Parts: sequence; C-alpha cells; structure tokens
Amino acid sequence: MAVPELRTRPRTVEPFAEAEYPEHPYPGARPDCSFVHLDGVGYPLLPDPTTTSGWRVRTGSGTEPCLDAWLVEHGAAPLRRRRPVLAYGSNACPEKVGWLRENLDLTGPAVVLRAECSGLSAVWSSGLRPRDGQRPAVLAATSGVTEQHTLWYATAEQRRVLDRCEGRGKRYRLVRLHDSTAIELENGQTPDRVLAYTAAVREMAPLLVNGSVVRCAELGQQQALGLRGEPATGDGLACSEIVGEPSAA
Repeated sequence: MAVPELRTRPRTVEPFAEAEYPEHPYPGARPDCSFVHLDGVGYPLLPDPTTTSGWRVRTGSGTEPCLDAWLVEHGAAPLRRRRPVLAYGSNACPEKVGWLRENLDLTGPAVVLRAECSGLSAVWSSGLRPRDGQRPAVLAATSGVTEQHTLWYATAEQRRVLDRCEGRGKRYRLVRLHDSTAIELENGQTPDRVLAYTAAVREMAPLLVNGSVVRCAELGQQQALGLRGEPATGDGLACSEIVGEPSAA
C-alpha cells in the first residue's frame, strides 16, 4: 500500500513546474510518468517505438519530437550516450532535481524514466540524512516484490553530480547491478549496465526491525523516523562496486 510520502498523481500529459512535486518530506512527490527536466520544468515522455530513442517529448506546444532530437536541439547528449542509474529515493522528485542544479551545479536536461523493478526495493536505512535529519532510502533485494522506481539516463558529468549528492565512498557506493533483467522501462525495454547507489557503511545499511527490512512503500517518513532496530549485515544485491569511472562495457 502506497503512503503519502510516495506521492504520485494521475498520469501527467502536459509540462509541469518542478514546484508541483515538492521534495519534502523525503522522498518527495513524483509524477506518474517518465519525464525530462530542464530549467525548472518537467516535460512528460511518451513511449514510441517508431523513434530512434523510443520516446517522444510532450512539449506543450503542439509538437512531440523524438527525445533524442529534443536533447540534441538543447545541446545535450542523446539517450544512447547516457548511462542508466537507478533512482529509488528523492532523485525521482522533480524539485530535488532542481535542488541539484542550485546546490551541486547539475547542468543539462535530466532524463528520468519510470521503470518496474522486480526483486529490488527501496527500504529505510539505519542512518539519517546529514543535511536535514530525515531517514533516507537504501536499496535491498526483496524476493517476490515489484516496485515502481526510475532510471536517470545520466551523462558522465551528471553522474558525478549524483556521486557528490550521495556521498559516494562515504555513505553510498556506486555499483553495477548484475541482474538488470529485473528492470523494465515503461516502453517495454530492458536496460543493461544499470548503475545504482547502495550502502557503503554500516550506518547507511538497511534497517532491520524484528529481523526484517522496512520498505519505504509501506511506511512514511514521519513513522520511519521512529523506527528502532539494527543495521543489516548486507543488502542481498547481486552487484559489483565500481572503482573510478564506470567502463563502457
């Protein structure tokens, strides 16, 4: 059962202001669609297999260009030159994307594609977020569970911004998920070489309450702050940590 903190709305069909999807409380609100974010505006993306990218951009001006053409028009890399990064917490929130621009110098269009993830869950971590004391999410393997998350199709520069945001090497580690066949985009495509941020230290490990993880989809931020338990010794994920820059292979 979804909780208020995982606020989604009926499918968005027109461009929207990022402020329509506030960041607080964590993990923030998110649109019920894939989107590309630029200059404080989110443009819904519609699946279309006849395009080179597999997506069209709902511009609100009567045109629906291919996402690749729209990206190139805005001086940005097309989809094939971006790397999918699983976003299962606040990075799926448009206002958080704006925060990244204002505070960590994120530049260029941010492509955020909704995906159905099987066997992967956002669960509450043992630690709290340094900048505001909220309890953040961390990724864990959960057998038989399917959740809706997003994939950031990030350029190398954008991914380095995410590295700083997530405290790569301090709070979270960057990994490559080995079984990305459990992830399916809205247009039916199965992405490969999917990256994700997972717990790097005990303080950010999945929180175990009575021996079990607590999924973010089952409990909101206010209730999560009151949880008491023990850090898990692992997350159960089939993955390998990436040292330095991800390889193209």
